[in-house]
Amino acid sequence: MFTPMPRVFILKRNNNEIELSDPNIDLPPKAVRDLYSATYPELTTATFEGPVPKDGKLIFKFVPTIGTKG
Repeated sequence: MFTPMPRVFILKRNNNEIELSDPNIDLPPKAVRDLYSATYPELTTATFEGPVPKDGKLIFKFVPTIGTKG
């Protein structure tokens, strides 16, 4: 039987990395980002990098985008 690797989502905030657990393995990363954006508003426009396998987990990193006025 195939068991998928657990996913972990990382948010860098104030030079600290916050590890966010996977709310539902069936959700695509974009939906996870949208779910967590209620708690972390900077995720509203963030993209993500990954997954990168590490220590038996799949690591996704949220990358906040910084808008510019023009």
